[in-house]
Amino acid sequence: MVFASTLFTRAVDPVIPKIAADLAIDVKTVALLSTAFTFPYAFVQPVLGTIADFFGKTRLMNISLAIVAAATLVCAVASDFSILVAMRIVAGMLAGGIFPVGIAMVGDLVPVRERQVAIGRLLAVGLTGNLLGATISGVLGDLFGWRGVFFVIGAFGLVVAAIAYFAFRGLQAAKPKDFNLAAVAAGFGSVFSDPRAKICFGAVFFEGIFIHGLFPYVALLLLMTGVTQSSYAGLVLAGFGAGGIAYALAVGVLVARLKERMLMVCGAILAAIALVLVALNMAWYVQCAVFLLLGLGFYMLHGCIQVHVTELSDTARGAAMSMHSCTFFFGQAIGPIYYGFTFSHAGTTKPILAGAVVVLVVGLICARFLRHRRHGITLAEGP
Repeated sequence: MVFASTLFTRAVDPVIPKIAADLAIDVKTVALLSTAFTFPYAFVQPVLGTIADFFGKTRLMNISLAIVAAATLVCAVASDFSILVAMRIVAGMLAGGIFPVGIAMVGDLVPVRERQVAIGRLLAVGLTGNLLGATISGVLGDLFGWRGVFFVIGAFGLVVAAIAYFAFRGLQAAKPKDFNLAAVAAGFGSVFSDPRAKICFGAVFFEGIFIHGLFPYVALLLLMTGVTQSSYAGLVLAGFGAGGIAYALAVGVLVARLKERMLMVCGAILAAIALVLVALNMAWYVQCAVFLLLGLGFYMLHGCIQVHVTELSDTARGAAMSMHSCTFFFGQAIGPIYYGFTFSHAGTTKPILAGAVVVLVVGLICARFLRHRRHGITLAEGP
């Protein structure tokens, strides 16, 4: 289910110029389809986290994937841009009931000492979906147009949702609690009572703006170098997913050999270097390697933050993950607006360089202030 859901996340980005040309709309306006997905994703996260904690995580994941897939199929036959935007909003609202809830399930099922490796493996599945989503989207866009992208991915999502319904029937990661508003308030209160919450949520907010907010403009940046094929933009975006997979495969070794704060600092440095290289607007095949570096650095930092989020509350882990996703996707929703505005007024180089500086500062702050709560638990600490 995580794999199927992450196919939707980056599938639109490589075909943005094709949608703009077909519907006779400015490319920067079409790039806001990313915001149309990520803003509602962020906005409804606290609600979805509450539903997951009180009514069942697997049930929410099944329903969410089915609705996301159905909305994507509607996009395939959309007659105008407003329908596309509306369906991306619907998909964004429900997509948050899949991957974040899956991470919350890891928190329920896996002991804290083993959690970073387990989350890394789940990330590998999700990142494979991201990688293939961008790559398949680019290829399908060149072969069958942007409508073919929505049709194939939507149909696949419906098939997976049907299979998951029978596979997960009766499975419960944690027993649902009786719903009442006082318990909801207490759950969110327990999350924010931990001083790490503001660091974790603030960090992923800025990651969303300055790293993921750039993705809808990858095709446009390549267009400036004379590259018009959607498949090339898909390959560049797939580089980010490949970097994340490299992290997921190496996370066991990294956790054993590097202290957590060093892992966060190194991740921030690698991501900042990659953003500087993106600003140079090099050839597409070089950008593939640059985005691989960006993905590796991002997930080295982001993976450590996620482990801390799972520790913010033992009784409201769904709420903690929902706030994590909420702030992260609010950043992703603001990112395209930031880059669209600054690209128009300051060119493409300075805004990306500014993002590199912010990402580096975020990594240093996380390394300085994030510490595990209980004595003796030092995830990602070496001997």
